[in-house]
Amino acid sequence: MLIIFESILPIFLLVLLGVALKRSPLINGTFWEGLEQCGYYVLFPALLFHTLATADFSSMEISAIAVTAVAAVVAMCGLVLALWPVLRRIGVPASAFSSVFQTATRWNAFIALAIAQKIAGDYGLTVVALVMAAIILPINFINVGVLLRFSGAHMGFGTFALRIITNPMIISCLLGVLVNQLGIPIYAPLMTTIDLVARAALSLGLIAVGAGLRVSDALKPHPLVLFSTVLKLAFFPVVMIGAALMAGVTGPAITLLGLSAGVPTAMNGYILAKKMGGDAELYAATATVQTVFSFLTIPLVLMAAGQFAAG
Repeated sequence: MLIIFESILPIFLLVLLGVALKRSPLINGTFWEGLEQCGYYVLFPALLFHTLATADFSSMEISAIAVTAVAAVVAMCGLVLALWPVLRRIGVPASAFSSVFQTATRWNAFIALAIAQKIAGDYGLTVVALVMAAIILPINFINVGVLLRFSGAHMGFGTFALRIITNPMIISCLLGVLVNQLGIPIYAPLMTTIDLVARAALSLGLIAVGAGLRVSDALKPHPLVLFSTVLKLAFFPVVMIGAALMAGVTGPAITLLGLSAGVPTAMNGYILAKKMGGDAELYAATATVQTVFSFLTIPLVLMAAGQFAAG
């Protein structure tokens, strides 16, 4: 347990650095919005493309990992949706439910990739990138659909489709897989440039995660915040590990799949909630609380998943 804790400690120290820098007078406040945009449109797509384009999938259970990831996400989405009639009866507004849904099903890939690289090197990075490539389309499609249904936002099918197909994460994942599987040659200096950009993604991404947290929200969390935190950090990993075992996944991949489900929710869902009429304040509070609690729950998830991985 101590070894696992110490292995992920640097990741959370970077998040704490982001918290401190955001509140420090040393850096201009306008920097943070630019960092988020750079991460979303440049750094993170470069990391995903380079990882998937150069990965060696020959010794990896690609189909089983992809099927596990998609099945777990669909199952989790279905389970959370099934809770809506109960939550509605106890007075939970539809807009609040949309944020509960998002925070229970989205995942912070920055944290997952950073921890995976720390505990399993390039193999870990590749597995988590593969998970992201498999689920990024369905998870965005489902979450936008839920926001449209529960937030009262109006968006035509054309706008909805455009939002999905222009997502830089989706584009970079698809291009990386295509380059890898079709053996498309990339000019070496260009690939080196992409690699250099990708190397900055995780550290800067984690600092940006910290900058986006609102510490005050973790002091007196709303019951819905705690409910969503339990769903995401405790229940989702159980669903993912169970799906992995049923799909026949073996070895370290089980641990990495559990990790992917056990990280806190993604910060970009806050922007979506804000733009589409969801409960953005609830989302921000939940993201903060999940990130704080995940420092304790991720080692437990890794330890439990490791037992299954060891057979």
